[in-house]
Amino acid sequence: MNRALFIIDVQNDFTEGGALGVDGGAAVAAGVTAYLEANPGVYDHVIASRDWHDPVGDNGGHFAAAGAAPNFSTTWPPHCVAGTPGADYHPALDTSAVTAHVQKGQGVPAYSIFEGTVDDGSSLTETLDELGVTDIDVVGIATDYCVLASALDAVKGGRSVRVLRDLVAGVAPASSEAALATLADAGVTIAESR
Repeated sequence: MNRALFIIDVQNDFTEGGALGVDGGAAVAAGVTAYLEANPGVYDHVIASRDWHDPVGDNGGHFAAAGAAPNFSTTWPPHCVAGTPGADYHPALDTSAVTAHVQKGQGVPAYSIFEGTVDDGSSLTETLDELGVTDIDVVGIATDYCVLASALDAVKGGRSVRVLRDLVAGVAPASSEAALATLADAGVTIAESR
């Protein structure tokens, strides 16, 4: 068994005070750091994703058009623009254990970590296959969007997947619980980090 941890979008713009901050986002950042410190060697690979949107344009319709209100479903206010503080990892997230970084959403809408590119330019699927990853734990933000999409894609790729429910935060309680139910129905194990 070769196990990886996916840390999904634990960025300033997705935590409290950010452009699309969710309640509990900063706690997820601190919680993931504490979890990794308490469990050294549990993961063969730690892979972290970040939204990394283009600074100009609407990123394929992902950002609401100028003068239009975002619908917070398919269009959003500008967030996680490449090179800005909002796109940085939250300061409570210690990234020293991260073995690969994935950037996603460059010019297009992207929710799943599998829609991004690893630092060396390869796809995540290529990287996971090359590393022989069979099992994936998923933590991060937001439960009802990018965590959901990433975990579903990992299952579709034939890997055994767990979401650590105490290390995720979502946009809204109802949609987050619905996302966890959808994941469970798809074969994802919903677990606790403790």
